[in-house]
Amino acid sequence: MELILRNDVAGVGRRGDLVTVADGYARNYLLPKGWAFKATPGAHAQAEAMRHKREVSDAAARTAAEEVARTLVGRPVTIAAKTSTGEKLFGSVTALDVVAAILAQTGLELDAHRLHADEPIRTTGTHEMHAKLHAEVEFQVTIEVVAAD
Repeated sequence: MELILRNDVAGVGRRGDLVTVADGYARNYLLPKGWAFKATPGAHAQAEAMRHKREVSDAAARTAAEEVARTLVGRPVTIAAKTSTGEKLFGSVTALDVVAAILAQTGLELDAHRLHADEPIRTTGTHEMHAKLHAEVEFQVTIEVVAAD
């Protein structure tokens, strides 16, 4: 069955795409959830408009993500954390802590779900976190953890 997607569907396509799927998948999943509609000759123009809108918003999101990346790359984010004896922290520095520090130091708001550390940050010193703000914009955030007074 030929459908036009209203939403991005993993493994099927993106919003506005004309896709061919099994009849049962369309009837039992995509159509009842409202994620797609049947492709008719008049709907093709609507699909083209949806694809154009998607491309414009995607370009704007990419530009915004690149601007954030330019601001954060090469600029360490300093976080003060309580430490025990030596360099070990009480607990760990989380993505939420990093997002709060970025907001305080640069004024940029990020989603904590977009930051990922390979391992928990549990010591003072310099650490790296991966930030993926857009499908095509990924960079490293440098975090400097210092002992709090």
